[in-house]
Amino acid sequence: MATLKDIGISAAINLSSAFMFLLAFAVLRLQPFNDRVYFPKWYLKGIRGSPTNSRSAVKKFVNLDTGTYIRFLNWMPAALHMPEPELIDHAGLDSTVFIRIYFLGVKIFAPITLLAFMVLVPINWTGKTLEAPAAKDLTFSDIDKLSISNVPLGSKRFWAHIGMSYVFSAWTCYSLYKEYMIIATMRLRFLASERRRPDQFTVLVRNVPPDMDESVSEHIEHFFCVNHPDHYLMHHCIAAEHSNQCSRFPTILLKHIS
Repeated sequence: MATLKDIGISAAINLSSAFMFLLAFAVLRLQPFNDRVYFPKWYLKGIRGSPTNSRSAVKKFVNLDTGTYIRFLNWMPAALHMPEPELIDHAGLDSTVFIRIYFLGVKIFAPITLLAFMVLVPINWTGKTLEAPAAKDLTFSDIDKLSISNVPLGSKRFWAHIGMSYVFSAWTCYSLYKEYMIIATMRLRFLASERRRPDQFTVLVRNVPPDMDESVSEHIEHFFCVNHPDHYLMHHCIAAEHSNQCSRFPTILLKHIS
């Protein structure tokens, strides 16, 4: 049995925990020794210098600028209003996808919550099962009247719950499908715009069949030179454990196939 007091206590604990984690993140993000952790792309681009180079020993580890602690949430609205291409260039693809996940949660659960309150809550509230004379020994609260337990056994009201479960599932699957399509497209565009790296065209081959006349390394090179001469570049075998010989787990580097 849940009461408004129980829900209020649970909400207070969750909100307090969320605020404490946000506050801890804000404080740690502003400290000089964490600067490279939270701004790696800026260092790679050379547009940010390390604050630990300060002559003061204290300023190398602690941010003494009180103004930054007052404005520690200013980055949130700026990130939410920043265009996605600019956000990807500024903070990376992972950060952009992370923000989209939050919006996806709102997109999924806001319509579901609205529809549940419009359809299911009135049906459950007017069920009157918990208030029936046959249920006089039951202990319940007003919150329980909003649940499916207030619907009479065998009632046609259950069809509303079945129908809504299909609607909720269909909307969730559709939202996830559309979002994954967008994220996959963003990832492909991001990879296409980046400079080519060898690790993007590397293939790990396992369980190479043995050959009595050739070593594993020679066997691999012979196979790819014969069958894939236009795309094979080189290979590297991982040394077997407790042995200096090449194991059957080579890494193959192939040319880009357009």
